[in-house]
Amino acid sequence: MMSRTGPFKRVLLGALALLGAVQARPAQASSAWTPNDDDAVLLDVRLRQYRLGDGVRGYQTPGGICLDMADIIMALDIPVRLDKKLRRATGWVFEERRTITIDREAGIVQIMNKSVPLAAGDVYDAPEGWCIASKKLADWFGVGLEADLTNAVLNITSSSRLPVELALERRSRAAKIRPVVQFDLASLPQARMPMKGFRAPSVDVVVSAGGFRQSKASGQQVNFSYELFVAGEAGPVAYDARLSANRAGSPESLRLRAYRVDPEGKMLGPLKATQIAAGDIAGYSTPLVAQSTAGRGAFITNRPLQQPASFDRTDFRGDLPKGWDAELYRNGELLAFAADRADGRYEFLDVALNYGQNRFEVVLYGPQGQVKREERMVSVGADSIPPRQTWYWAGINQDGYDLIGLNSGVIRAKTGWRATAGFERGLDAKTSVSGYGHSLMRIDGSRRHYSEVAVRRAFGPALAEFSAASSFDGGYALRGQMLGQLGRTNVQLESIIGMGGFQSDRLYGGTTGIHSIAVDQALMLGKSMVPLHADLTVRTFANGDRSQEAAFRSSLNLGRMSVTGQLDWRQQQNRHGNDPPGTMNASLLANARIGRVRVRSESRFRLSPSARFDSLNLVGEWGGGDSSNGRRGNNWRAEIGYEAANRRLRGAIGYVRQFDRFSLTGTLGAGSDGSFAAGLNLAFSLGPDPSRPGRVRMTSDRLATNGQVLATIFRDLNGDGIRQANEPGEPEVQLTAGRAPVERLTNKQGEVILDNIQPFHALLIGVDGSSLPDPMVQPVGPGKVVHPRPGVAMKVDLPLVSAGEVDGTLVDEGGKSLEGVELELVDAAGVVLVRTKTEFDGFFLFESVPYGRYDIRIAKASAEAVRVQPRLSAIAIVGGKAPIARLGMVKAEPWARNAQGP
Repeated sequence: MMSRTGPFKRVLLGALALLGAVQARPAQASSAWTPNDDDAVLLDVRLRQYRLGDGVRGYQTPGGICLDMADIIMALDIPVRLDKKLRRATGWVFEERRTITIDREAGIVQIMNKSVPLAAGDVYDAPEGWCIASKKLADWFGVGLEADLTNAVLNITSSSRLPVELALERRSRAAKIRPVVQFDLASLPQARMPMKGFRAPSVDVVVSAGGFRQSKASGQQVNFSYELFVAGEAGPVAYDARLSANRAGSPESLRLRAYRVDPEGKMLGPLKATQIAAGDIAGYSTPLVAQSTAGRGAFITNRPLQQPASFDRTDFRGDLPKGWDAELYRNGELLAFAADRADGRYEFLDVALNYGQNRFEVVLYGPQGQVKREERMVSVGADSIPPRQTWYWAGINQDGYDLIGLNSGVIRAKTGWRATAGFERGLDAKTSVSGYGHSLMRIDGSRRHYSEVAVRRAFGPALAEFSAASSFDGGYALRGQMLGQLGRTNVQLESIIGMGGFQSDRLYGGTTGIHSIAVDQALMLGKSMVPLHADLTVRTFANGDRSQEAAFRSSLNLGRMSVTGQLDWRQQQNRHGNDPPGTMNASLLANARIGRVRVRSESRFRLSPSARFDSLNLVGEWGGGDSSNGRRGNNWRAEIGYEAANRRLRGAIGYVRQFDRFSLTGTLGAGSDGSFAAGLNLAFSLGPDPSRPGRVRMTSDRLATNGQVLATIFRDLNGDGIRQANEPGEPEVQLTAGRAPVERLTNKQGEVILDNIQPFHALLIGVDGSSLPDPMVQPVGPGKVVHPRPGVAMKVDLPLVSAGEVDGTLVDEGGKSLEGVELELVDAAGVVLVRTKTEFDGFFLFESVPYGRYDIRIAKASAEAVRVQPRLSAIAIVGGKAPIARLGMVKAEPWARNAQGP
């Protein structure tokens, strides 16, 4: 790799190095030694492979080398304040608990709780400031400081990585992956696998064997159960099946589904369907009539796969490594919690949205105390209306019935066939209309037919929807809903009125009206934000009765603890007879990290009509895994609970052992009523091995539920992007999946299998360039986009090619060098490959550039700042004959009012 130092500094460092090499006399050995030009040195600071700062000044003293304190502070980036007037230096070094105070007036140095006296020769007053003996600085800072005068270098050694080193590593990695964030996945190379032929299925297996329960009420029970989930493809159709057994081991439920999914909506010609399914399916929800039900049937739609049915709700999904858990916050308020799951993901579904900007934060907690935060802004407003698009949905299903019924003893509330068909059309950027037709079987056994229409409109800081529904047998209903923002207050309003005996899935049991209001407000108390939520719902009934429900919720974050409290109130008012007493309940949820233990507690109280304690549940989780592969591990879970209703105290402890091929869970529990329980669970998956065709692999990851990718990294010797027999794989290389690095490295053949990938979500698979052993070999482009499918292993090849460098000097129209200007190297597809900034003399350098042809342009912000046009005429060609493209002087054209950005 090529590095560059300013010409004046190179000459100065060389002269100082020569002076140190030939100088035979020691520094003046006198007790009255004072800093002088003859003893001055300038040292380059090196920490392993990194160069820190712009050098450190110092002097040769009778006791060795002294170093300028201000230069050391700048080079190591430590928060130490040097007060020359008070002759004190205060702050901390490398970690907050390692405080340091150098008090020259008192003649002491205090490090944490230890004080040592300052001796003669520890600190000198130099023209530049304090010059401190390097040996003393090394002792105070807890690092090694070795001055190499021959090479004019100050070498810093440390047994652990210092914060400045970690920061440089993060910046290096961020510089390599930053372009990925701006990629449009649709514009990148796609790795697709057509649906054709028969693909062997993948199977997820969960077996609960040896379950044992004993209690006074039920006596002794020994249980054995299992569940199998199968997913595969046959020709153009995908299928899945779930078979589960009861506690006696007999098959209890079998569900089958055949389907086809196309996120791009290219199925069935003009219908442009995105989903088609038959078998055991889920129905569709509408504002006034139908609620989602599960049963045998079929449906078709062209709605986007992740588009929620309601504009005021959203979902969150993501990777959740084994042993981790997740919390969801909205504007600082804890809304939900997700524990470790076997499929390695978290899900927060049907999360309410406020109008305007919703700041969500998902906080992930690791088993060794790690904390990762993921922020997401969700905007609800005019842009939530799909302009000039038409979405449709049509389906029929029989609620409560499986396609193949195994258990006829199941009690079903709705036994008839249900059908719904409808559409939604965006008229413009702010308005959409929808209409539906329904045929439903009611609980009383009667069939009713409905029509339903809705209009949605954005106006000002609000989004409103008005719906109407009519039953063909008589009766109709009206609904109005609004999300709005008034200053810092978010308001949600909904009102439903049923008339003429209208009854549906939404209005049932004689309900004639539902009216609700919800308010969210965030208060700032100092630096802490306290979110407040309140809602009120009033229900009216045909017999004149009415009920009122209210809830109040607030959250508070205290260091490593978050607490959420909620009050719920309900009052029933009867038209005839006495009103029952109102009820008020309270709940408190607290999450905290105590050392390596993650603690969660949930308690419930009844405040009225008579105050009492209801329940308490306390859970602690701890453990860890083998960080070398990120897969094997073990975790413990302890739980204590108390139920006031039956005065029962219970406790349980569980142990989870995660192996490569399977996971094993053992539990023991007991109650104060004499009950005892023990269980053993075994979970594993079987599926075709994509790296060894014709063979089956066994893993603890869920193969049938999630997607899989076999990625192969190889040296593309002929540059055609296709792997040939003589092109070797690249071992020990790390991949990236989206924005996250993959912990597994490639094997000797350059292959690595990625499991637990969310299906039907486009994902960019790329190479982490920082993990490549040779910096002159780089990946071709950012990677390839895969479209995972459940139970099916996708394959993607990622070629590596030789790399070179591009350098030049940026000048303006008059030939003056432009300093600190950000430049972008753009490939043939228009993707920004790497960025750099010009130095004080306009020099720029792009390193590790894959062979190819590139354009160079000025980043938009820099172009506006120096008033030049972004586009440059320079073209860089990096290849085998010319691995270093030297562009010389590159002239930037003057800024013009009609100049277009990149």
